Amino acid sequence: MKYQFKEYHKSKIKRGHLHMGGSNPSGETIDVTSLYLERNGKPWIGAMGEYHFSRDKRENWHRELCKMKAGGIGVISTYLFWNYHEEEEGIFDFSGNQDIRAFIEECKNLDLDLVLRFGPWSHGEARNGGFPDWLNEKKYALRDTNEGFMNQVKRYWTKIYEQVDGLFYDQGGNIIAIQIENECVDNADYIAALKELALEIGFRAPIYTATGWNRPDGARLPLKEVLPVFGGYVEYPWEPHTDLLPPSMHFFFQPMRNEGAVGADLREITEFGDSLIPPVGRLPYEDFPFATCEMGGGIESTHHRRSIIDPFDVYAASLIKLGCGNNLIGYYMYHGGQHKLGKFHALNEDKQCGYPNDYPTISYDFQAPISEFGEIREHYRLFHLLNLFVADFGDVLAPMEYVAAKEFVERDDCTSLRYSMRTDGKSGFVFINHHQRHTPIADIKDVVIDTGSAVFPPIDVCGKVCFFMPFYMKCGTEVLKTATAQPLCKVGSTYYFIEIPGVKARFEFDDGSVLEPHAGKIDGFKKGKVTFVLLTFDQARYARKLNNKLCLGDGQDLYLDQGEVKRISPSKTVELKRESCEEPFALKYDYELSIGGQRERSWYKLRVDTAEGFVEIPDVCDAAQVYANGELVADEFYHGSIWRLPASLIYGKEAYLVTSEMKDDFYREF
Repeated sequence: MKYQFKEYHKSKIKRGHLHMGGSNPSGETIDVTSLYLERNGKPWIGAMGEYHFSRDKRENWHRELCKMKAGGIGVISTYLFWNYHEEEEGIFDFSGNQDIRAFIEECKNLDLDLVLRFGPWSHGEARNGGFPDWLNEKKYALRDTNEGFMNQVKRYWTKIYEQVDGLFYDQGGNIIAIQIENECVDNADYIAALKELALEIGFRAPIYTATGWNRPDGARLPLKEVLPVFGGYVEYPWEPHTDLLPPSMHFFFQPMRNEGAVGADLREITEFGDSLIPPVGRLPYEDFPFATCEMGGGIESTHHRRSIIDPFDVYAASLIKLGCGNNLIGYYMYHGGQHKLGKFHALNEDKQCGYPNDYPTISYDFQAPISEFGEIREHYRLFHLLNLFVADFGDVLAPMEYVAAKEFVERDDCTSLRYSMRTDGKSGFVFINHHQRHTPIADIKDVVIDTGSAVFPPIDVCGKVCFFMPFYMKCGTEVLKTATAQPLCKVGSTYYFIEIPGVKARFEFDDGSVLEPHAGKIDGFKKGKVTFVLLTFDQARYARKLNNKLCLGDGQDLYLDQGEVKRISPSKTVELKRESCEEPFALKYDYELSIGGQRERSWYKLRVDTAEGFVEIPDVCDAAQVYANGELVADEFYHGSIWRLPASLIYGKEAYLVTSEMKDDFYREF
């Protein structure tokens, strides 16, 4: 069957219409057009990963950033939580794990750009959204332009400025963007006042962002002052019920940037009739490039909703957004972490502090590509396929616009082909998704894609697969008319492609020649002066671009550290010795063990003979906590997987495990 597209209409690109852009002392530039971001005058698509420096140990930063960079991340995004840095009014702490300057400098040393998400309200499932308790007790309104609150923000931001001055892009530093506030829905004047205050203090960056979601037609923002950024999650742990959710919009190609479900737990939803049209205004999407800051790299568990994220869930959603025009890939979270234990409270979000959800006391693992303890998960490898591509071909893809399939696919349709195209009218890429969370999709045979300028040979789209294919793609001196393989990256005059599972690779060039290579031959095949290499999907999962060459990991994840290629060896599992015991001490953080009422508890004394490797805790329970020398060091809400912890948390310490009784009072996928 032939599949075609709606008519392509080229947009007029606007420049200079936003109060953004800038240069550094070397003459490099960053600008924002209405369609894409630019670096040094060229279209650019960044791969951005969220990693909260204060939710990991300082001694881990360098190694974990090296892993992120090896995974194709070029931009690090990080929150500052006010209650981490000023838990007691007037007493600031930017030391140790909270040293923002040291973290940014570590990023700079690794040639990683940075986005500073400095609030003042940050959320990130932190207590009070990051506001200190003492601030919540003030008599004036918060997140408001009143003098009392703005003076407090000025005092806090001035302290942050003292930490980061000298690291801004125009100073030769790596801070390329600043996010103003977070999830602010209806107060453009407040966002504008915050940006004005930031500039007054001395903050500056080529790009200023603000989250654009939470309203049916987008947040109300000062339109020339900030770039609206968006997100998307495949599961909503903040939904108040415990039922299975309907099919997610993120497995369908549609151009809607805003997802009202994100943050819906923290706002009052107002409906405007059946169409949900707000009474005034609409975010003018045509003035801004499609950019994301929170494409779910996983999801956190709440006590009442516990999901198991399939790596293909989040990979498919990110690939689909790329196929819908996304020109900045922002993964949240890319690296898991832990909430800080404050002087007076744990600094997580829960119902005790007036929020609608209970999250673990310290775990913020998020089922992220890199776990809270640094272990690699499969979606790290899958995301890397996209990250490598945009690093080498983002300048080609960014100006290309989304064109919808000719026939619309309804949300409950599991038999029709889901596809889209990005094109400049002649060349482009066809995107296909054949995966949906919790729902099998029928195999589709003899798919013939007709872009209007090129017709692909028939392919079968079967099983769990999502991919994209090029047409009229320039590869050095050669032009690929079509290729039924996914482009990955280039090194010199060698172009690497991925064999799509279940699809025979066929390369047709504009001179009419056709090649059908076998995957896995590293020397590839020559066409003129260009070499083409077709990797198997498994080879591509472990391929890393290090030291300006593509290194095949042969089943192991590689990264670069000070010029040396290292292996991220799978963490060995060591024996955990445990014995039942009585409660050894009164618990300071026992709330999560009793959510929903009293539950029976089981205690075990733990011991390991080495600090190397990981231990496994298979207990089926409601919640679990591990204490070492009386301090809470790890916890989780059980969600069906074996819990893995570093042996170093237990070794040489008086360590205990406590679990609470499971009841049938939460959504589960196990």
